[in-house]
Amino acid sequence: MEHLCKKCLLLEAGEDAAFQTVSDYLKTLDKALIVDDDLYSERLSYCKNCDYLISGMCRKCGCYVEIRAALKDKSCPDFDCKKW
Repeated sequence: MEHLCKKCLLLEAGEDAAFQTVSDYLKTLDKALIVDDDLYSERLSYCKNCDYLISGMCRKCGCYVEIRAALKDKSCPDFDCKKW
């Protein structure tokens, strides 16, 4: 039985193909839409400690957290307890 990695981002969870797709997608976006590396890392650190994260996906909204955390116009989808 395969173990789902709770509190892991895609690459850490062994989701190499999904991570590559997400990474390729982020490279196509206008840099003006993307947060800087420090803020991106900070956002992901909050996601990694969230109970709604499972294998790189947010169970609150269904997104890949690596995408949501990268976009300037996005915020944490946990309306009851926003982390960022």
